Amino acid sequence: MDIARQLEIIKRGAVEIISEAELKKKLEESIARKRPLRVKAGFDPTAPDLHLGHTVLLRKLRQFQDLGHQVIFLIGDFTGRIGDPSGRSEIRKQLSRDEVLENAQTYKKQISKVLGLEKLEIVFNSEWFDKMSMLEVLELTRLATVSQMLAREDFKKRLSRKENISLLEFMYPLLQGFDSVKLKCDIEVGGTDQIFNLLVGRDLQRDFGQPEQVVITMPLLEGTDGKQKMSKTYGNYIGINEKAEEIFGKVMSISDEMMLKYYELLTDAKMEDVRGKHPKEAKEELAWRIVRDYHTETSADSARRNFDNVFKNKELPGGLNEYTISGDKKILDILTDSGIVKSRNEVRRLIRQGGVIFDEHKISNEDFLITKSGIAKIGPRRFLRIIRK
Repeated sequence: MDIARQLEIIKRGAVEIISEAELKKKLEESIARKRPLRVKAGFDPTAPDLHLGHTVLLRKLRQFQDLGHQVIFLIGDFTGRIGDPSGRSEIRKQLSRDEVLENAQTYKKQISKVLGLEKLEIVFNSEWFDKMSMLEVLELTRLATVSQMLAREDFKKRLSRKENISLLEFMYPLLQGFDSVKLKCDIEVGGTDQIFNLLVGRDLQRDFGQPEQVVITMPLLEGTDGKQKMSKTYGNYIGINEKAEEIFGKVMSISDEMMLKYYELLTDAKMEDVRGKHPKEAKEELAWRIVRDYHTETSADSARRNFDNVFKNKELPGGLNEYTISGDKKILDILTDSGIVKSRNEVRRLIRQGGVIFDEHKISNEDFLITKSGIAKIGPRRFLRIIRK
């Protein structure tokens, strides 16, 4: 594929390329030497589930795969134990090695929904960091200064609020940058909140006598609330392993303004075609596309019909989950024990937000007792048939 077309594909949705001239030169050399570029994105396995926010980077990696380049999916099983301070207002809780590895085990299956595994290099950065001596680590710290680290916007904010910053957090950008040195990356892709770490990678490559990687930053995807970055912490995420109906309903809940951003970052649809459609029709197609991508076309059709039945025709969805109780039971216990909601804290949050209804009665107390059979509605899309014996 010619350079102009490759650049057009690579630039879609990107916020910044440092630099585009360097990228063009690398692409020209790749064609001339018939050598695929080495393109990396790193993911710290701090949680077991990936959501649509993660797929913004995964889809960009897939584009590079389709262009014939070598994609490297780096699992930060070492750096994940430290925790990336980017965008954080406080010190991250450290994870154990076992916790990180347990989370990482789920990644291969999930990323296969976006990336071609047969053309993918999966690496763990513990492969080199576990073998480094203390002297080698200290040598690495000579390549960065305290003033350089304090120039980070998130660190400056924390200092202005007299909040603690650990020396361990200072190390994180160096470790991420060293990943690029070890992998001899031509390009690294990351979110806009990663720009400092990505640029450190360029600096370290230069220090180690390597060509500097091109940095491509992608926007952070807001969650269903349209405000915060998509995250399980904020309860605004859409998990790629969630049920088809749940994904469809969550996508339908986003604003019309957010819809265009989702289209650009999460689909290959032509934006001029999207803008020519009625917003409601466009959003239904967006939800259908996303469900199809992470389930099947049949599942997407079924999810659309189910959504129409529930929200247009006011019918209950088919295949309703059921939970049987033998006597009176608190709604908090029912929703968690049934598995319809993953945690007690999430139930409490939903109740506080007025999102739990039983037989048309809005529940305002987590100790509310269910004393009869009926239908519980949890949020806008989940239903549970409670059967009391």
